[in-house]
Amino acid sequence: MKQTKSASAEQTRLDDANAGRARWRAWGPYVSERAWGTVREDYSANGDAWNYFPHDHARSRAYRWSEDGLAGFCDEQQRICFALALWNGRDPILKERAFGLTGAEGNHGEDVKEYYYYLDATPTHSYMKYLYKYPHAEYPYAQLIAENKRRSKLEPEYELIDTGIFDESRYFDVFVEYAKASPEDILIQITAHNRGPDAARLDILPTLWFRNMWSWDAENEKPELVLSNRVTPFVELHHTDLGTRYFYFKDTLGTPDVLFTENDTNTERLYGQPNASPYVKDAFHNYIVRGQKDVVNPAQRGTKAAPHYSLEIGGGESARIRLRLTNAKLAEPFGAEFDAVFNARKSEADEFYATVIPATLTDDEKLVMRQALAGMLWSKQYYHYNVRRWLEGDPTQPPPPASRWHGRNSGWQHLYNADVISMPDKWEFPWYASWDLAFHCVALALVDLQFAKDQLFLVLREWYTSPTGQIPAYEWDFNDVNPPVHAWAAQRIFEYEYLKTGKGDRAWLEKVFQQLLLNFTWWVNRKDAEANNLFQGGFLGLDNIGLFDRNMKMPDGFVLEQSDGTSWMAMFCVRMLALALGLARENPVYQHMATKFVDHALLIAGAMNNETAASLWSEQDGFFYDHLRRPDGSHIQIPTRTMVGLIPLFAVLAAPVNLFANFPEFLERLQWFGKHRPDLADKVTVRSPAQSDAASQRHAMISIVHPEQLRRLLAYMLDENEFLSPYGLRAVSKIYKHPLVVDVQGYHWELDYAPGESTTNLFGGNSNWRGPIWMPLNYLIIESLEVYQRHFGDTFKVECPTGSGKLMTLGEVADELSQRLARIFTRDENGRRAVFGAYEIMQTDPHWRDCILFHEYFHGDNGSGRGASHQTGWSGLIAKVLQQIGDARAGAIDVNAMLQEIYRSV
Repeated sequence: MKQTKSASAEQTRLDDANAGRARWRAWGPYVSERAWGTVREDYSANGDAWNYFPHDHARSRAYRWSEDGLAGFCDEQQRICFALALWNGRDPILKERAFGLTGAEGNHGEDVKEYYYYLDATPTHSYMKYLYKYPHAEYPYAQLIAENKRRSKLEPEYELIDTGIFDESRYFDVFVEYAKASPEDILIQITAHNRGPDAARLDILPTLWFRNMWSWDAENEKPELVLSNRVTPFVELHHTDLGTRYFYFKDTLGTPDVLFTENDTNTERLYGQPNASPYVKDAFHNYIVRGQKDVVNPAQRGTKAAPHYSLEIGGGESARIRLRLTNAKLAEPFGAEFDAVFNARKSEADEFYATVIPATLTDDEKLVMRQALAGMLWSKQYYHYNVRRWLEGDPTQPPPPASRWHGRNSGWQHLYNADVISMPDKWEFPWYASWDLAFHCVALALVDLQFAKDQLFLVLREWYTSPTGQIPAYEWDFNDVNPPVHAWAAQRIFEYEYLKTGKGDRAWLEKVFQQLLLNFTWWVNRKDAEANNLFQGGFLGLDNIGLFDRNMKMPDGFVLEQSDGTSWMAMFCVRMLALALGLARENPVYQHMATKFVDHALLIAGAMNNETAASLWSEQDGFFYDHLRRPDGSHIQIPTRTMVGLIPLFAVLAAPVNLFANFPEFLERLQWFGKHRPDLADKVTVRSPAQSDAASQRHAMISIVHPEQLRRLLAYMLDENEFLSPYGLRAVSKIYKHPLVVDVQGYHWELDYAPGESTTNLFGGNSNWRGPIWMPLNYLIIESLEVYQRHFGDTFKVECPTGSGKLMTLGEVADELSQRLARIFTRDENGRRAVFGAYEIMQTDPHWRDCILFHEYFHGDNGSGRGASHQTGWSGLIAKVLQQIGDARAGAIDVNAMLQEIYRSV
């Protein structure tokens, strides 16, 4: 995979950006899909973010910390923003942002009720393509709220498409495309296709505005937009930091009116208080929808502006609008160069992805992989949150309730975030989640290694990570504990870069390693309550997977000792061990760190597998379980077959024995364990092929799972009546379609198999780990099987599926699971995609069937998309899965030779 050909034009732009020669990432899709209902905008006493700033306020109320919009684009500090606004002549609200239900309104929690797609993107955002499907009929706000409120947890969500609003194709496909002529010269093209049989009205307002920074701090100078050159009009932007810029709009559809107002709160509408200016944030809504012509500034100046195109588009016809935002005054902004730039950037995007997407993939697989990566690149967002300032309030505003100093995030006053960050989903989760981000980075490395490395390191920096060493979870509660997967991601990115470029970034690896030492220490000090190498952590990102809320306070004297918490820490150890060895070649001091982490990994393995009642392994059942430790030291086993019991598979490291020849102190420590701790030494195994004892063919493996335990775990995992679905691995065994009922210490608990949405209110009910397929853990299982294959080779085979009589090596099992995950998105023999479920229009209509959504999770039986609909974040890992499928088709990579080269050359 080492690059030998000349770099593509897009790769050259990336190289220039990384070297500081050109700021190609300075502008991008960094506007959120939703800023209302977020923690940052919540100044209530009770922390009710959804009700403090509801959707109904969003059109009228200036945001404090962020901006949102359709197909939004802005500078890297979100000072100048651009997005789309639409009106079909019927809607009660100007469509400036995506609508969805709040956590309380949805029968399965918050959920966006729109159809928009991230179709294409390059990592420098030199070319971007977005699609929004806008119905001709009035948007059914009230119907969606009422019907979802009526439905129970046992019923599916009521979606926009269920209303029939897209019947007879009576809607517009509105495409928004961006192309950069230079880092500061952004060309914009909006194309609206009427897919229906009859002519229909469409008002388009390409909207430009400044994020409101002046209302919160009098020292921030207010910028201005002003109409210039009335013969060939354009908007001139004046900003203290960004200087003068120009916004051009093509008038081939007729000279549009240009509307101006201020991005200031309409206090009269919201609070009954007079407005400081008659021109406020919702002026365009009032002008277009309500016909109030005096609400826009006749002087044609302000902080929010939009040319207004009122169109009648015939059935089957389209209209195109061209715009340009640049730092240069242009005589011919829409000459032949405009189309030439767009055509060049599209061609260069194709050229770039030809170097990323394996040629061995089918055309359909290539489409899925490219849209997955496009979704990840579109999901970048400028995220701003200064916790101390948020608690204090702003000097120009009333002081917030004093109770907030003892409420949400009050212990994170060091946290100051003002960065472009990869989001899980810019509508449902418009805030970073630290463990999600690690998975994002592994997939993003395929297209932008530097951005992936920067993102992974960013969340470990001192203005993110607590002085205690805790990594912030997410804005709803930074104190929540997520699995420690960042060392794994660092190893994966380091090795991928070496494989791709022939060199690894040791300086970056060392920075990450040092920061992760702080986090590791936090885990050991805070989450091993009994100092017995059995760890807690609460729900650990798996929401409702347990019999009960694992975040709840245990009864006095009880401690929950978790299979997943302990296994994640064992995985943390073996990944830090790998990183330490990667650094030890140049700096022998890191051998001491390697021995520290192998010690700790073996101690954890011993604690999980001891011969007392404290063991998390059930010899009777052949599975790992959580335990409740009673005050008297005895244990209550929690016998549930869930992904929690499979996570021990992740704590594995295998490599050729002669790789360790460069690390004598490390080998000496392993030998010490063999002599003095034989009870732990069996956690390190060395295998030699029967036909040879050559050192180059001998492999060492560190694992908390014994070979016989591995067989028993895989028998469950590969059973189609348990975990194995046609589309991957379920998070909970299917056997619980007959619910498990447990009564312990006066508590009554039940665990049921729910393959789709959650049937309980546990963790709000908006995510479900009781049966669906989740991409990140499936990916880690695939990778772990590949590591076991590296150690055992073809000598270790298991039935797949269990009971089928078909034997597979662990590598073949990994391949089988990869193919099943890919089947979620790719067309089957009937041309249908599992992710679309039963929606016929999505399966067969040419304007829908190749527009892919990458959901939060997937139905455990039929693979249909569930949960957040745009969580390309970690579901974007399907791009990595497809890349590996393609590479395997091209010919097996010698992983052992690669590891030898990496760790010898570092």
